[in-house]
Amino acid sequence: MTPTKLAPKREIFGWAMFDFANQAYTLLIITVIYGDLFTRIVVGDSPDYRTGNLLWSLSLAISYLLVVVANPICGAVMDYSASRKRFLFASYLLTVGATALLYLVEPGWIVPAMLLIIVSNFAYAIGEGFIASFLTDLGPRKALGWISGLGWSLGYIGGLLATAFTLYFLGEVSLENYDTIRYVGPFAAAFFLLAAIPTFLFVRERGTKRTLPAGQTLLKAGLARLKHTWQHLPQFRDLRILLISVFFAMAGIYIIIAFSFIYGAQVIGWDEQVRVLMFVTVQITAALGAVGFGFLQSAIGARTTYILTLLLWLLAILAIWQTPGLTALSHAWFDVNWQAQYVFLFAGVLAGASLGASQSAARALVGVLTPNVKSAEFFGFWSMTTKLAAVFGMVGLGVMQWAFGLADAIIFCLLLFALAIITVLPLNESRGSAVAEAWQDQAE
Repeated sequence: MTPTKLAPKREIFGWAMFDFANQAYTLLIITVIYGDLFTRIVVGDSPDYRTGNLLWSLSLAISYLLVVVANPICGAVMDYSASRKRFLFASYLLTVGATALLYLVEPGWIVPAMLLIIVSNFAYAIGEGFIASFLTDLGPRKALGWISGLGWSLGYIGGLLATAFTLYFLGEVSLENYDTIRYVGPFAAAFFLLAAIPTFLFVRERGTKRTLPAGQTLLKAGLARLKHTWQHLPQFRDLRILLISVFFAMAGIYIIIAFSFIYGAQVIGWDEQVRVLMFVTVQITAALGAVGFGFLQSAIGARTTYILTLLLWLLAILAIWQTPGLTALSHAWFDVNWQAQYVFLFAGVLAGASLGASQSAARALVGVLTPNVKSAEFFGFWSMTTKLAAVFGMVGLGVMQWAFGLADAIIFCLLLFALAIITVLPLNESRGSAVAEAWQDQAE
């Protein structure tokens, strides 16, 4: 078996640039700006915004559920027809178009806003699986950690640049500033459109395009391939273990991505300058966490690295939940008069490092356990798992915050990350990698 050679530097750069580009969407639309804009301005059910939070959760959950249904089938079709790049390009254009149209939404236009979020987030989220499927082409399995980490760290740098520009030029999220802040949609779309160009210039389409039998469609061929893989899935025991763990971990991560800045606004009550400082802190620590743990993975293995990132998440969630308690302790122990919003920045450091490291490590570990000839299909399973987790996380937290308020509902994440650690313990990385390598020679 000839191991995969390290791809040319410009191809690795082009692949990583898609992470750089798409972070403008996830940060500006999902995390920092539009989530807050939707709950407080478009819906605007003050003082606690429970309806807005619930509708935001449902919009994201619906979009992720669509990915759950579509991604495995698309993955099978892409592997069969060697068309990953075309599928990626289609998802990219749909994300850009639907995101730009958010500009047209007015306060009170709840249904149009929800529809555009569902479409744009579906396209963005399914594109994550498409771009990840190229990872196994870029180098040997031991190199996937730092390659994945490079992409994720560039992503946070891209997100930092895009959001810093937005916060500086578009200003605060408020009804009075709505005519300006509404440009967040077109700006996020333009950033994604331009920054992803290197991906389509430099990333190669590998694989062998199969000829369709007479009378068969690509959809039927993809479904047949998916059925074949499902029948042989028990052979990939360690990948199944990982996907169960990823389900719990990503449910927690998607909650943090979607609600961290809403939590800061509604529970912590931070000032605008602290909100900006939190964003910068999270982006820098996430980039450092992704690349740092990526290189660490080469030394200690993907499984161990992944578990360390989950333990870091437990600390981060405890710090978020107990920010008022930590503030009181700082008064009692150190005789300092820190406000809760500044103590919350400490939680941001932990969450940022956890955010970049855990997602990069999980993606790389999937690559280690995936046969090259089934990369789109298996990363389709990974994407399906993460988005099903997002549905579970969004609905679960939405219902809990509706019943108990957002401040106490965040503890739900602690349980999710604890389950992620427990379920991944039986995974044997060497065994799983050997199975993936052996599959290369099997006829389908």
